[in-house]
Amino acid sequence: MSTTTAAREGRIEIARVRADAPEAVRLVRTYFADVAGRYYGRRATEAELDIAIAEDPDNALLPPHGAFLLARQDGLPVGCAGLVPLGHGMVELKRMFVVPSVRGRGLGARLLAAAEDVAAELGATVIRLDTRHDLVEAQALYRTRGFAEIPAYSEGPYAEVFFEKRL
Repeated sequence: MSTTTAAREGRIEIARVRADAPEAVRLVRTYFADVAGRYYGRRATEAELDIAIAEDPDNALLPPHGAFLLARQDGLPVGCAGLVPLGHGMVELKRMFVVPSVRGRGLGARLLAAAEDVAAELGATVIRLDTRHDLVEAQALYRTRGFAEIPAYSEGPYAEVFFEKRL
């Protein structure tokens, strides 16, 4: 996996880290704030973020079964992606996120490719994910990277569109 981009964008590195590392926890909170704000049509309160994070903990992203990837630009966290084992050779992509200031530069595709590589390392042959109808940029990315829409495989409160890709 390439670790650098054009000089104007700064150095980008993607690495596996623990989902409970302080910088990962802070970035996941930023992720929740971003998606909750889009959902509510306003900035989410700290209390709303606390509830959302408590309802969807990151325990399954921890080794030895799960994995969490953190993208850093010049050492600062700018994106993440997590993998949760589902069994039967399947993993679920969770917490796929790129901070708004670096969107549109290909980092989402790089994170997704890195997540696919890690999924294969974990022994997965299929990667699944769910997203919301309003996250159209994410849906476009998944389709571009070869994910196909599938019937619902879970019943999460915000799961509206489901994708799968064979590795």
